[in-house]
Amino acid sequence: MDELSFAGRVAVVTGAGRGLGRAYARLLAERGAKVVVNDLGGSMEGEGTDAGPARQVAEEITAAGGEAVADTNDVSSQAGSQAIVNAALDAFGRIDILVNNAGIIRWAGLPEADLDNLRRHLAVHLVGSFNTMWAAWPHFVEQGYGRVVLTTSAGLFGLDNNVSYAAAKGGVIGLARSAKLAGEPHGIKVNLIAPAAMTRMGGAEDDDAQGTSGQSYMPAEAVAPMVAYLAHESCPVSGEIYAAGADRFARFFIGSTQGYVHQGGAATVEDVAENWDAINDEKDYYVPSDLMAWTGAFLGHRFHQDPGSASA
Repeated sequence: MDELSFAGRVAVVTGAGRGLGRAYARLLAERGAKVVVNDLGGSMEGEGTDAGPARQVAEEITAAGGEAVADTNDVSSQAGSQAIVNAALDAFGRIDILVNNAGIIRWAGLPEADLDNLRRHLAVHLVGSFNTMWAAWPHFVEQGYGRVVLTTSAGLFGLDNNVSYAAAKGGVIGLARSAKLAGEPHGIKVNLIAPAAMTRMGGAEDDDAQGTSGQSYMPAEAVAPMVAYLAHESCPVSGEIYAAGADRFARFFIGSTQGYVHQGGAATVEDVAENWDAINDEKDYYVPSDLMAWTGAFLGHRFHQDPGSASA
């Protein structure tokens, strides 16, 4: 197989001053992309700013023969996200790829997690993903091409002390699934990465200014190939979720069981209880491509359709 190249492409990578973002930015640059290295430089909890991490990674890329500029704007502000995209346009004349990696985590579960905790996570993970995509979108539409990689997490499966983080990461999936449909007529593909790496947000000691990228058995660099493929022009999918890390690559998906169809008048609570096993039976589950596909499958018994016909 020919080596996949990003020559002529311009990428914005948010949260690229350390860990995962640094690994993504470096790999894209190694493959020929011009890169905007964005990082506010705050703590894992989202406090403070520091221009050093973004500048350091941009310098690493240029020292290796690549092209990069540093940016320290805040994704949680719409003006900040517009400035990030403008940095790409000013430095390189276009934007082709957006990798939204910026994030924070403030460990807390219920009832300790308060509204401020939730709002702070939503502001960076969900609103930040929306803001940067919103700023880049008109340019993608104008050129008839764009690649977006948003960041979700296996944390959405549930952990007792990450309620706000998981809520925000779940929201990003809904954002991506709808953006996929908006992007289809314009050559824009939107996918998600669920990284598995021992960075500071994954439980390792704090990444240093030089970008320590995780412990040897789960390095950030092991996630980067999947992100790069999702960002490449040859990527065949949109609206999908992929996990990567520790030399394993896998797909997450949202599926539906065939369920139980009640007949003979209005269903009762007892009908639900008596058919609980059928409702939960995963045999012959299907994976809807979008809301309309699920609706067609879910109501298929009304129109004598096979629910599996709407799977993707």
